[in-house]
Amino acid sequence: MEFIIRGENIDVTSALKEHVERKIGKMERYFEKSVNAIVNVNLKFYSDQESKVEVTIPMTDLVLRAEVHNEDMYNAVDLASGKLERQIRKHKTKVNRKVRELDTPKHSFENGAANGEAAAAAEEIEEDRPEIVRQKRFNLKPMDNEEAILQMNMLGHNFFVFTNAETNLTNVVYRRNDGKYGLIEPTE
Repeated sequence: MEFIIRGENIDVTSALKEHVERKIGKMERYFEKSVNAIVNVNLKFYSDQESKVEVTIPMTDLVLRAEVHNEDMYNAVDLASGKLERQIRKHKTKVNRKVRELDTPKHSFENGAANGEAAAAAEEIEEDRPEIVRQKRFNLKPMDNEEAILQMNMLGHNFFVFTNAETNLTNVVYRRNDGKYGLIEPTE
């Protein structure tokens, strides 16, 4: 693993850097071979004595991400490491379960071996497909960002889809975890 550690409003000391690399580096024990991944770590310190650790590890078939707020930066790193470990265990359990299910005799002899594997794989894909339990239709009224935020708040939703009156494109406003708002716009 290669580490990119950045600090915002905090100097990343060698002790803090070693702590991050030691804690996050323990994740390698969950993989059969050495992981060739770049670990992005953002350490932030706020004026109200709160620290925040964001860790993102993009991998081939998985993106691991943890975000932790804590008064102590070292504790925040430890908590982020724990979150990442739970994500890895959950992913490995899911993968191993699928492999075990595909190796059962029930799937091995369906329509011949090759066809049985294909049928089992198709069945697995069908099981993992998300189910839509409700569908809504509505007209996208042209409005500005502020009006869209007001509409979202009046409805009590976390997001709101609308047509931007200035660009005539479909946009989405959403409430962020920090209580502020975000805007999603399509690229032209």
